Amino acid sequence: MPDPGQPIRVIVIGGGCAAMTAAFELSRPEHGGRYQVTLYQVGWRLGGKGASGRGPSGRIEEHGLHLWMGWYENAFQLMRECYDELGRDPRSCPLAGWRDAFVPAPLTGVMERSPEGEWAPFLSALPPTEGLPGDGSARGQRFTVRDYMVRSAALLRTLFEAIWRDGGPSPARPASAPGAQAPAASLVVETVTRLLSYGELASLAGLVQAVALLEPMLGALGSYPQSLVLRLLDAVGASARQLLETRLARDPSLRRVWQVIDLTLATLRGEVRFSVMTDPRGFDAVDEYDCREWLLLNGASPSSVDSGFVRGLYDLGFSYEDGDPDRPSISAAQGLRSMVRAFFTYRGSFFWRMQAGMGDVVFAPLYEVLRRRGVRFEFFHRLENVRLAAARPDEPPHVEALEFDVQAEIAAGEYHPLVDLRGLPCWPAVPDWAQLVDGGRLATEGRDFESFWDRRSARRRTLRVTRDFDLVVLGVGLGAVPYVCRELVARDARWRAMVEHVKTVATQAFQVWLGADARALGWPEPTTAVSGFVEPFDTWADMTHLLPREDWHDAPRSLAYFCSVLAEPPVPLDRSDPRYPALQRAAVRHNAVRFLERDVVHLWPNAQVAPGEFRWDLLVDPREAADGASPAGSARFDTQFFVANVNPSDRYTLSLPGTTAYRISPLDGTYDNLTIAGDWTDCGFNAGCVEAAVMSGRLAAHAIARSPALEDIVGYDHP
Repeated sequence: MPDPGQPIRVIVIGGGCAAMTAAFELSRPEHGGRYQVTLYQVGWRLGGKGASGRGPSGRIEEHGLHLWMGWYENAFQLMRECYDELGRDPRSCPLAGWRDAFVPAPLTGVMERSPEGEWAPFLSALPPTEGLPGDGSARGQRFTVRDYMVRSAALLRTLFEAIWRDGGPSPARPASAPGAQAPAASLVVETVTRLLSYGELASLAGLVQAVALLEPMLGALGSYPQSLVLRLLDAVGASARQLLETRLARDPSLRRVWQVIDLTLATLRGEVRFSVMTDPRGFDAVDEYDCREWLLLNGASPSSVDSGFVRGLYDLGFSYEDGDPDRPSISAAQGLRSMVRAFFTYRGSFFWRMQAGMGDVVFAPLYEVLRRRGVRFEFFHRLENVRLAAARPDEPPHVEALEFDVQAEIAAGEYHPLVDLRGLPCWPAVPDWAQLVDGGRLATEGRDFESFWDRRSARRRTLRVTRDFDLVVLGVGLGAVPYVCRELVARDARWRAMVEHVKTVATQAFQVWLGADARALGWPEPTTAVSGFVEPFDTWADMTHLLPREDWHDAPRSLAYFCSVLAEPPVPLDRSDPRYPALQRAAVRHNAVRFLERDVVHLWPNAQVAPGEFRWDLLVDPREAADGASPAGSARFDTQFFVANVNPSDRYTLSLPGTTAYRISPLDGTYDNLTIAGDWTDCGFNAGCVEAAVMSGRLAAHAIARSPALEDIVGYDHP
């Protein structure tokens, strides 16, 4: 450590959400300059899996679809503070404040397939809730498993009352409604026993009364026999199914509501059976089960488990082992945590849409604020090795050196990465070659600074502890850990177990700019995003709202994003093979063309000239206006944007059953001068998403500075 009074030199490696959050927290003005932060980043832009760039005609080109959710409390708090500190002038910048950059998107949907093989959307506009994401909560306030179970029971009551309103007058609400005093435990037991013993659940009034009684029973679960609670849940499910059976077959809307009821009943039944409320591990008590497996085990019907709701959960989390659609897998613990956080804690709107690329909305503002604070950025630095000090009994294990390949030399000392596009600072899709030494030659050689397989460099650079740095925040993606942390993996059994059990998967995405809007293409619904669709692209979003942020001479009429998991090649190929990225990119192109020819008709009936023939002329080529020439047929797809996210750091971290125990926390103090940050760490929400990454970055900062306080990291409930 440095002498007292000297700043502590912190190296942050990586430019994704976790690394940038750690840098943001450590460079706060209230630290008084105690931490001197330098961030090392491969290539020319920040963002990690959330990076975006501006291509021809200012097109926004992204790794995939990025929607923020209303429960992202830590992430929104970060961005609200960032925009406030940045203080952009709304007269000159179109996205001056965070409310300019993020807009509510309450409409959400899944695709459902009929027995005849037809696909149709099921859309729902979730109601706005009080407050805004990032408002924070009272210090120390936590949502417990008990809270979530009571809220689930309240959801059941709301759904049943909605059904009764549609089918006729509802019975009077029982005394256990919200706001009423909870009945005595003895009275609840007596009432439940009567309902179960005398067949009163077969009536409308008895069923609604029984559902209302679940709330006080779950709120004080230890006061009631577990067997009685389970009997009530079973009886409610069986009686409701019998009452609704004749209507379910002919009423698709009711069938969807019933699926939610069925899944909620199974969830509550499982939480009671597995004592999730009283187990100190909370939801992690069922981590070893796959979510679908666990729901079926607890009484959910196969049709509900195969519904668009559950398929959407898997699709949005790319939860398919080895990218195989026939191998869906997500921990029941994380599946439950995701659902209750999403539906019961969202603020304002269920989804929030960014009004430009994620690089423009998130990483450009963060970069500008951090530079103002004095954080240094070293672009074009590819980490090659985290070198550990030799094991000695008289000192704790620590990082001795960091070995980088400098990919390119900067011509004028500091690289300036952003470009201005209609008043908005943005990341270009390619580096500014003019700022690099021999930039023209590097461009001609086709240097790909972001590719794991392009190993060319200008020189090697080694940073040494005490001479160049004091502490390290390792914020690379998990997929890169086996390559850059070879000594850690070889020496430490926990790190070996982590990289073996916590797996990653490649993803694929494409964007198309079209000369017709969604309604002209045959989509009759409002602008939205849907999941649970057919493979190879199960998630689609209409992103037409981004077109005004681009720089077209003659703007397209619509913009669509598609994404999904990407399967490993059918013939196994070593990922270190230089042919691997090209083969996977070719696979994405093949998948996209086939999808447009065969499957997109279910979304856009008017996008075909004949069965299996996509209207390729719909695709807008940004170069066509300049030279009047453009490819025809499926070759026109090459004028659009598509990507295979196969770089080790770009691979998505899965939440497979039984793997939570193998994750390492940013708070782990095994290595004296090293902490980690990323959605692959044990951070309190162990899934691949922005919120998990931000939580992990805040934990990494706490490991160094004891700030932010753990109780201020919303959703972090670990001891």
